[in-house]
Amino acid sequence: MNRDLTVGKPSSVLWRFCLPLFGSITFQQLYNIADSLVAGKFIGENALAAVGNSYEITLIFIAFAFGCNMGCSVVVSQRFGAKDYLQVKTAVSTAMIMTGAVCLALMAFGLITSRRLLTLLRTPQEALADSALYLDIYIWGLPFMFFYNVATGTFSALGDSRTPFIFLAISSTANIAMDILFVTVFGMGVDGVAWATFICQGVSAALAMTVILKRMKKLPAAGGKAPLFSWMLLKKIVLIAVPSTLQQSFISIGNLIIQGVINGFGTGVMAGYSASVKLNNLVITSFTTLANGISNFTAQNIGAGKTERIQQGFRAGLKMVWLLCVPFFLLYFFAGEMFIRFFLDAPTDTALQTGVIFLRILSPFYFVVSAKLAADGVLRGAGRMRQFMAATFTDLVLRVVLAIALSRTALGSAGIWCAWPVGWCIATVLSLAFYAKNFAGKKQA
Repeated sequence: MNRDLTVGKPSSVLWRFCLPLFGSITFQQLYNIADSLVAGKFIGENALAAVGNSYEITLIFIAFAFGCNMGCSVVVSQRFGAKDYLQVKTAVSTAMIMTGAVCLALMAFGLITSRRLLTLLRTPQEALADSALYLDIYIWGLPFMFFYNVATGTFSALGDSRTPFIFLAISSTANIAMDILFVTVFGMGVDGVAWATFICQGVSAALAMTVILKRMKKLPAAGGKAPLFSWMLLKKIVLIAVPSTLQQSFISIGNLIIQGVINGFGTGVMAGYSASVKLNNLVITSFTTLANGISNFTAQNIGAGKTERIQQGFRAGLKMVWLLCVPFFLLYFFAGEMFIRFFLDAPTDTALQTGVIFLRILSPFYFVVSAKLAADGVLRGAGRMRQFMAATFTDLVLRVVLAIALSRTALGSAGIWCAWPVGWCIATVLSLAFYAKNFAGKKQA
């Protein structure tokens, strides 16, 4: 069901819209967590290291899919808020055409360079074959991921966060079952968890695209038939998509550099990091998804000319992410070892200690980074992409440089984890300053 985010009490509207989004991203993260969980429990520590190692490369592809999602979502939100349904339809079809072209280029790049990238990551020999196998299967499934992201971006733009939640709840539950089936019953290895993800993402993408196409047909078509493609709308989409992609891409590249540093400490540290970073990514991605909801809220209200609602939406969003921080901090800081053991059947002391230290260093700072992401959501929804990227790159550069430097000190691998909070704190100050400059105490965006 389409929902107008420009009417009603902003806090209530945002809460109703964002809660299903949070549920959706929780199930989305179960895809990756299930792969790591099954690999670590039923195959072995080397398999977990291989899946975690490949995951850092898949983040590059996810970055482009995320960019397509946000470009489509923000532009469609603005047109939907302005009640310009003809351009809503054209924006969606334009985004799909752009997404198809980007996806094909990335598939070619990935299939040609995947093993070289794994070698550059200093992947240990015992994890190289499984990492390459997992990555190749993942790349063949990129069309499913890309078009699913455009579909969910469109749903969000139309104010519908419930439909993608239903799709993901079903498909991610099926993915867990298929992971276990392929590995324990069919005797498959890392390829089993990869094919399970491939199949389930394919089904989700097909269902989502079918519903979106039907939804577009039902929108009023006053003014004639909507053009299939628009260069003007493509430019608007690209102006949002490219910075969003660059943001995620540079973060991914930074993570690859950090992964290379981590790999130098051996498979024990790799396995511990692989488990703990999945848990951390569940939190960060949840914050990011709620921030995307804030972006949609901001974009619709800007399209409708109701910019005075943006501050209220930001405050409501900030309360949401801070409420989310409390249980994650308590669970990760005080019960981190229990969660790490979920991923490893018989963890080595090195793997277990690595994962626990990682979570204890990062979890107290979730309250900081969540505020940054909420402010970023407003900046992106309003099209303030230069400011959005400035804060993001500050975080990334600091994190990479400090991770390399501190890993060479007596802190060892723990020094790498210390780089995260420093980058988060400084970037949060920048994001909040940019938000305040543009929106705090103002009636106009």
